[in-house]
Amino acid sequence: MLKGLAITPPVIGRISTGRIVEKNGKRLPEKDDQFTLTAQIQNKEGWIKHPLDEELRQAARNGKLRAIPVRMLFNDPDLNFRAEYSLFDRRNARPLCTGDGETCRRVVESGVEHLPCPGPDTCEFGKGGLCKPYGRLHARIGDDEELGTFILRTTGYNSIRTLAARLRYYQAVSGGLLACMPLTLRLRGKSTRQSHQTPIYYVDLTIRDGLSLNEALRQAWETHCSGIVNLAT
Repeated sequence: MLKGLAITPPVIGRISTGRIVEKNGKRLPEKDDQFTLTAQIQNKEGWIKHPLDEELRQAARNGKLRAIPVRMLFNDPDLNFRAEYSLFDRRNARPLCTGDGETCRRVVESGVEHLPCPGPDTCEFGKGGLCKPYGRLHARIGDDEELGTFILRTTGYNSIRTLAARLRYYQAVSGGLLACMPLTLRLRGKSTRQSHQTPIYYVDLTIRDGLSLNEALRQAWETHCSGIVNLAT
């Protein structure tokens, strides 16, 4: 195996919270108030929608896809969700520096160096908004690909904090059966002083609609037990 190669879950699609709009003849990214499920292929119009997008959208209220039933692939929250500070080279989209607030790996002329990471607010290398938090959540959607995941990428502090907290909460209350929990990825809105009362949207992780926490825990235990039986047979 190649040394230093990051092993990640197989990705079969994307969960997007943005869209491409035309302004003054230019195609620019813009945040959206709903999810979009896409394949990993682009054409001239943008990302091609995944077949599950239309299927879930038909059942959504007002056609806005703001809730997606999901399951995690692993019981360990850190295997499902990774977050770090990242600074990318805008020419080739490759990471130049990644850190966790204590240490970082930075690409320099002589190779890769391990340096202190003060965070984007006080780092001279990443000043000017170049360094941002970057989170990647892997989630299962549907039953066609049991080991395939959709990936949600986010640079929002609210989404990263909420997802990290929720994953650890569900792992704790389920007794380590996070991958068996029936969950929903949900887009929520809120207003703050910094947003000047304009709604901002962040990603949350909740129990499936129609289930109480106790019912979700019971389902997780039943799913876990049925998996043990299947392995035994």
